Amino acid sequence: MRLLFVHERFGAFGGAEANVLVTGAELKRRGHALGLLHGATTGKEELVWADTFGERHALPAGDAAPMIATVRRVLAHFQPDVVFLHKLSNLDVLETLSTIEVPIVRMVHDHDLYCLRDYKYNPLNRQICTRGLSSYCVFPCGGTLARNPGGTFPVTWVSYGDKQRELALNRRFQRLIVATEFMKQELVRNGIDPAGIEIHAPVPRSTGAAFQCSFSERNRIVYAGQIIRGKGVDVLLESLAQVHSPFECIILGEGNHRDHCEQLSHKLGLSDRVRFTGFVPQAEVSRYYEDASVAVMSSLWPEPFGAVGLEAMRCGLPVVAFDAGGIREWLIDGWNGFLVPWMNRHRYAAAVELLLRDKPLARQLGENARQWAGERFGFPSYIDGLEGLFRRMGRPAPTPLSA
Repeated sequence: MRLLFVHERFGAFGGAEANVLVTGAELKRRGHALGLLHGATTGKEELVWADTFGERHALPAGDAAPMIATVRRVLAHFQPDVVFLHKLSNLDVLETLSTIEVPIVRMVHDHDLYCLRDYKYNPLNRQICTRGLSSYCVFPCGGTLARNPGGTFPVTWVSYGDKQRELALNRRFQRLIVATEFMKQELVRNGIDPAGIEIHAPVPRSTGAAFQCSFSERNRIVYAGQIIRGKGVDVLLESLAQVHSPFECIILGEGNHRDHCEQLSHKLGLSDRVRFTGFVPQAEVSRYYEDASVAVMSSLWPEPFGAVGLEAMRCGLPVVAFDAGGIREWLIDGWNGFLVPWMNRHRYAAAVELLLRDKPLARQLGENARQWAGERFGFPSYIDGLEGLFRRMGRPAPTPLSA
């Protein structure tokens, strides 16, 4: 089939980009013809992206007319059977896509489709939001005001009307894909017909790692992900400050909360036990797991899925995470790790401490995790599900002329 991916970025950035790349690579390997219509470049792993998406087209910035013209030109040239839409909020592009005859399948990676803040939690009190898009988002939530990093003013305006329109345009698409039942219910809460929603968990590709994690006495703890406020790295550090066993924690990732977290680490007396590496390519993350005892997630926003936890499980590591969003659909407390009550630093520290002190338990939970990730969340099954959906939704092949 001819599949046109559409995404707001080109290159590595976060979990959505990791999914776009690994999914595209496997679909290409299976013989599908891929195209990519994309927004800004990230400057990271772009050669890998270029190799996966041999035919790619950049959306021009600025006025709507050239952007719409580019969309129409690419559609006419590439002739896709299905448009596989990922993260994109430009209303002109969405409007154009909603009018074409080609089926649109949208992967909903996170909450930005129906949340003015994009992450469904209040950045001031850090409480998770359980409402659908409504006037409450304007007042008292104040979601129309957002941070404006690098801009002339520290805040910028987010239009409630535009968000309503974006949601309405997405209701026109033939299918919306989500990772968890939690995300499906979020869409239903926002007026999406449940019959048009399918669950296909975007699991990471198996690393093929045959190693057994060392669970050595160095007690390595690994965090992999963005360092932004919603990921709760500051709360992770506050939890680790309560761990009495010797340990070393490796923080893999980058983000606008890194400076704050490094300063906090120093303030908490963790500088000699916590190391920030910066961005690490996805293919290299597993080597940090080889000599680890536990993988940690500290998300405070309601994670749509949390694929990084499954990646650690595939390597045979137990995971400790807060109970936020869809994480509870794959992390079974006491069996493949520990699911800690949201924001409970004491319980989080106790779970990490237990795994560091009781290595036989950590190994058993790690083996349970490896088995669970392989059986319940297999990457081939994920791609099979997507292929089946695309074939059901795709434009039918032209009828051959009679002899």
